[in-house]
Amino acid sequence: MPNYPRTQSEKSKRSRVFERALVAEFTAIAAGVILILVGITIVTQLVRLLGQAAVGLIAPDAVVAFLGFRALNSLPVLLSISLFVSVLLALTRSYRDSEMVVWFGSGMSLLAWVRPVLRFALPVVFTVALLSLLLSPWAGSRSQEYQRQLEARDDVSQIAPGVFHESKHADRVFFVEQVEGDARRVANVFVQSLQQGRVGIMVAREGFQELDASGNRHIVLLDGFRYEGDPGSPEYRRMEFERYRMLVSAGEAKSREPPPTSLSTLELIKKPTPLNIAELQWRLGIPVSALLLALAAIPLSFVNPRGGRSLNLIMAILVYAIYSNLLSMVRLWIALGKVSALGGFLGVHGLMLALLAVLFYRRIRLRLFSGPRR
Repeated sequence: MPNYPRTQSEKSKRSRVFERALVAEFTAIAAGVILILVGITIVTQLVRLLGQAAVGLIAPDAVVAFLGFRALNSLPVLLSISLFVSVLLALTRSYRDSEMVVWFGSGMSLLAWVRPVLRFALPVVFTVALLSLLLSPWAGSRSQEYQRQLEARDDVSQIAPGVFHESKHADRVFFVEQVEGDARRVANVFVQSLQQGRVGIMVAREGFQELDASGNRHIVLLDGFRYEGDPGSPEYRRMEFERYRMLVSAGEAKSREPPPTSLSTLELIKKPTPLNIAELQWRLGIPVSALLLALAAIPLSFVNPRGGRSLNLIMAILVYAIYSNLLSMVRLWIALGKVSALGGFLGVHGLMLALLAVLFYRRIRLRLFSGPRR
């Protein structure tokens, strides 16, 4: 007969050993999952940012900064997914290796798994809350600030060599073959401008930027030609120059209302607009959803040999997809004013909590009716 613990102290000791081993397994799986998800996110965002830099939408030297900001913004959701997947895979393995048979045979119920899962999940949920409420808004704010700084830069400083670049006011198109030093000197320059309905094209051997006494910024082209004429007309003028000075309007960054994603949590509370309330509900909902998904992984990990080994994983993916889409839909509805913040928050998470109770009840009930009668 199995050597089951006879005293309460023996049961407690074995329970602590079991919990430590289970938490270690959760941690190992979660570490692998988060590394994979972060790697996929970084590669995806890097490809997107490099594409934007290639067409001149962002400066090449801004790619790394934007990549870091976007990775920080994605961390709360990625940690939530990792928590759910790690608990699901660990308990699924227990079913497949028949460890659950021993677990249930020793008189333990499915609810006894809640304690070790919570022991692992609560620190992760706390980390997700910190990231969602503090770090991600900071990353969003820094990203917006950096974007404003880039928009305030003059036209020439944003030019990438070998790429046609349109000015902010859409009245000039620049092309340079080489950029030297801190982008103040350029070589083999092409500039097309539109002034008073006349198209002017300038080509020069080199050029540089210059500041006058009033602080105005100019582009100075050296040793080049200017062609000027009306679009569609064969008549044009050709002028040769040794030095051509052209005013560049650096301008100020456009003043606009910062998006809710770049506001701190305290600012969202102080300015309760529908968009800000929707963003606040989203930030609070991420750690709550992480905890509920970790608990839902306990009944969802059930493997029925007669139903196939992948059926529970398909069910878990379906539950996560529906829950995630509902969170996004409620966020949109709150922003549009269709539902209240409290009603949307309690509605979507209350629905998940009800589903969680149904899943636990169904698994426990099936276990009781399928167990041996005495």
